[in-house]
Amino acid sequence: MQRMKFSDYTISEVIKTNIIDLGYKKPTDIQFKAIPAILKKEDVLAIAQTGTGKTAAFAIPTIERLLAKQSKIRHNGVRCLVMVPTHELAQQVKQSFQELSRGSGLSIFAIHGGLAQDPQIQKLNAGVDVLVATPGRMFDLVSQGHLNLSLLEILILDEADHMLGLGFIKDIRDLMRHIPKRRQTLFFSATIDEEIKKLAYSLVSNAIRIQISPKNPVAKNIQHAVAMVEMDDKRFFLENLIKNNPDQKMLVFVRTKVRAERVMKAMERVEIETDTLHSDKEQKQREETMSRFRSGQLKVLIATDISARGIDIPNVDQVINYDLPESAEQYVHRVGRTGRGTQKGQAISFCSKEEKEVLSQIEESLTEPIERLELSKGDYQLIKELTEDDSKDWRKLMKDAEAAPFKKRKKKR
Repeated sequence: MQRMKFSDYTISEVIKTNIIDLGYKKPTDIQFKAIPAILKKEDVLAIAQTGTGKTAAFAIPTIERLLAKQSKIRHNGVRCLVMVPTHELAQQVKQSFQELSRGSGLSIFAIHGGLAQDPQIQKLNAGVDVLVATPGRMFDLVSQGHLNLSLLEILILDEADHMLGLGFIKDIRDLMRHIPKRRQTLFFSATIDEEIKKLAYSLVSNAIRIQISPKNPVAKNIQHAVAMVEMDDKRFFLENLIKNNPDQKMLVFVRTKVRAERVMKAMERVEIETDTLHSDKEQKQREETMSRFRSGQLKVLIATDISARGIDIPNVDQVINYDLPESAEQYVHRVGRTGRGTQKGQAISFCSKEEKEVLSQIEESLTEPIERLELSKGDYQLIKELTEDDSKDWRKLMKDAEAAPFKKRKKKR
């Protein structure tokens, strides 16, 4: 069956114009399957990885549904609630709705912690068509009586598995007492297990189930490699990568907030500018950091999994797994920050002795082993020695070392 184009959908001209302006060519798999069902007011349970276009999959038909019932009479409630796990994702989803609804007259707003409540309350009192919210701030405002959900027409849970992982399942169930039973519910998750199923089927009614399961969960245009590096030596190898690729935008993943700060300090000592993104940072700091990284002013960002989940950052050249993630699923989420769309990307992992078991689990989930970057003892020692050299000839030594300290060998089969 020939796939529909966006122009073939029965949606408003203002949305079609915005789709063209955003450069969307044809629907992705999740968009192709989800948009018609949502337009028909069906509940949807969708399982799709990040980077598959799922935000537009629910935003396009939701905007169309809201425009079809748009009233000139202002209300003091919320018509569509989109729940997301993190501050950064809330801002990103809000931006997508704003871009796709530009010129429509719909009001789009996001609320999350880290910002003053009073301006958010004033905006909510004026009525909002689409509210994007993190659970913590949303439940605070509901309990205080500042958030009216009695007019809700559409409930969307995005990254539902991540919200469960953060412990919001009880809050999500409590939310049901504040919203109409007659509503459309759209449930989007990257994974599906018994707990996710139980929650999903308690929220949706006769849902259309959509599962996008590519044979390889990782984009084809990402080149993967792993280097065996001892835990205490990783900072030297990160320095080497950054200094050999000064113009590339790199997203470095570490396991904890404390570790993120330590790695940043290590880079500071060798005069490399980096910044961190994690939940201990003030919201204003996080927004400034993300703005600098998106624009390319900041080349290296060190992040934890929670803070970077679901974020769409343009033109990331390399994802560096400074610490291997705890699961194959997290690996897929991390490396999905690069090689987006038609762009090429690299994912380089540092694996210590303690992490070999996790590496095996990751490789089992992929369709082929990750290429090893073999280091001779001499190359390994050279990288360590270069970072410890304080002489003025340091740049010359780096140039001498640029004869590819990483020597590739054939993939294991």
